[in-house]
Amino acid sequence: MDGSKRKFLKQGAATLGGAVMARLGGDLPAAAAAHDDDAATNWAGNLTYQTRERHHPRSVDEVRALVGSRDRLKALGTRHCFNGIADSRHAHLSLRGMSGVTEADREAGTVTVEAGASYGQLCPELHARGLALHNLASLPHISVAGACATATHGSGDGNGNLATAVSGLEIVTAAGDVLQLSRARDGETFQGAVVHLGALGVVTKVTLDTQPAFQMRQDVYLDLPMAAVEEHFEEIVSSGYSVSLFTDWRDRNVAEVWVKRRVEPGVELETAAQIHGATLATRDVHPIVDLSAEHCTEQRGVVGPWYERLPHFRMGFTPSSGEELQSEYFVPRRSAVEAILAVEALGEQVSPHLLISELRTIAADDLWMSTCYGRDSLAIHFTWKPDWEAVRRLLPLIERELGPFGVRPHWGKLFTLAPAELQARYERLDAFKQLAARLDPQGKFRNEFLATNLYG
Repeated sequence: MDGSKRKFLKQGAATLGGAVMARLGGDLPAAAAAHDDDAATNWAGNLTYQTRERHHPRSVDEVRALVGSRDRLKALGTRHCFNGIADSRHAHLSLRGMSGVTEADREAGTVTVEAGASYGQLCPELHARGLALHNLASLPHISVAGACATATHGSGDGNGNLATAVSGLEIVTAAGDVLQLSRARDGETFQGAVVHLGALGVVTKVTLDTQPAFQMRQDVYLDLPMAAVEEHFEEIVSSGYSVSLFTDWRDRNVAEVWVKRRVEPGVELETAAQIHGATLATRDVHPIVDLSAEHCTEQRGVVGPWYERLPHFRMGFTPSSGEELQSEYFVPRRSAVEAILAVEALGEQVSPHLLISELRTIAADDLWMSTCYGRDSLAIHFTWKPDWEAVRRLLPLIERELGPFGVRPHWGKLFTLAPAELQARYERLDAFKQLAARLDPQGKFRNEFLATNLYG
């Protein structure tokens, strides 16, 4: 195993800390800013931003003043995107200084957070108030606003991606006005605005649906035959609240199956010693089997809070230098097995450049630009070694094999799909562009990524 692979995957990362900003007592923890807010690159280091001009507003009024004073700019979150979706040749507006929880209403079942808040900051505070979110991504350090803007996902047959929890938005538009949108009041406009790709304005607050806090456990099974995936896919992915399959596309084998289940009070969950030929792990494991599981969330059926089980990595850790590249593709759930086998057929070409792949299911939603719009989906995720030239040659092959299934790439990760093909995958794209034209008539928030992929 090469050194960079071991360095990234063995380190879970730098401590985040638990306090959520001034309104709740205490400023943003210094460790939460471990990724230099003025860095010239994204967190993985594969993208150097075209501008070094960066502004750091601390209030909505400051955001309004900045937006009103600029002809072009882009909002920047936790810099977790691998492509140029948040890049700018003109100026960046960083929201890291706006990370408070402004309201948590247990009776209404909602929480409102400022756009710079990360899930790692929000979730412990939310749990302390007896509340939970329905879903989380693998890593907790991404910002709430950024994850929702790109339809980033957790997993589970009945679980929509992270954006589906949004019930309200506060957006500073190109004119410097503050626009309040809600699911209850604004219908299709709201559905178009949630996964906004940075094209509509600067989101300053997000309101999320919550539910009562709950407990979970996770168990890992090793060495699932790919033949079992072909024959029992539905049973496998529905065996838990959230299920992830990890493979390197070698030897017709899925190395690990992570099964996360809710634990209801007074209900004992039985755990099978095997599922379809895979064997229950008797030690904690990392997604890469031969690496230390020190920074992974607890396994072997240990019960704990939802926010300490839904991610794969502990809330207190984030990737160190991010020595990797990522791509992710979404296909209809009904075509899941065919799509998996299509990628497996490329295994000899893909595996030498891969760190790991993950397969997850996500429920359909009605958000116009969501990768899961209108269809239950399978996500096929690739974590690559940091060799862009090799990855750049592989992506068209993968996209060709997944093309017959109407593949949609993750908005914030690496892909090479032609703009015309990408645009054809989104039935509400024209309506979204009309919404963008209404809120940003001069294209203040449009950058090269949007110009190419939405308008090219």
